[in-house]
Amino acid sequence: MNKIMLLMLAVVLTSCGKSAPTETVESLAANPERLKELRQQCKTDRAKLGDEFCNRVAEATNRRFLGNGKTPYNPPKEQPKF
Repeated sequence: MNKIMLLMLAVVLTSCGKSAPTETVESLAANPERLKELRQQCKTDRAKLGDEFCNRVAEATNRRFLGNGKTPYNPPKEQPKF
């Protein structure tokens, strides 16, 4: 009986762990209106939203601005004339 209770307690405690984030960097980068709203909220009340969430918002902003970083550098075919 005691082992069963211990096992039940372990199962309950593991199910109470952190859940996966509801808004990922990719989903935020795909929705610019929501991203703009969350950036403003992070500026005004970062303590309420949390550092982890605001860091995801910042990363999504960077990805929207810089892209995914897989675009190769393509120099011009002709040399610039100064």
